Amino acid sequence: MFERDQRRVPIALPALSEPYARLARLPRPQLQPLELAGCVERAVSFETRVPVRVEPGPTLTVRGDPDQLEQVPHQSLAQLAPMPLYQQGTPVRIGLAGDGRLVEIWVEDEGPGLSSTANLFVPFFTTKPGGSGIGLVLSRQIAEGHGGALML
Repeated sequence: MFERDQRRVPIALPALSEPYARLARLPRPQLQPLELAGCVERAVSFETRVPVRVEPGPTLTVRGDPDQLEQVPHQSLAQLAPMPLYQQGTPVRIGLAGDGRLVEIWVEDEGPGLSSTANLFVPFFTTKPGGSGIGLVLSRQIAEGHGGALML
């Protein structure tokens, strides 16, 4: 019995350790001028599971880390992907709003909504098969690291 458990440990630990390490060592943002529309477009380009429509909005430039900030809309879209509604062609909408002082990246869908929000930001809690449970937690850390917030 001990032999079998010992063989499983090296398989299970890397699956948990990589997401934990990524979450625990989020580097300080490398701030630079960043046009948010380009950031959103790049994040959307990785989403192939659901149709996504980028809504026209204002041209907004902020000081931010492009590698980190792209993760926020990317992870938000990843949360929507399993819903069967999108397989029927109903697009998810994403866009920008802001007035120069405050900036918002928003995602809107026609889905049924969340049944419970109690565990949304609990690290490693997931309801998705194969999910790591760090997407929204990481996104929140990134937003807060840039002086913002993540709200659902």
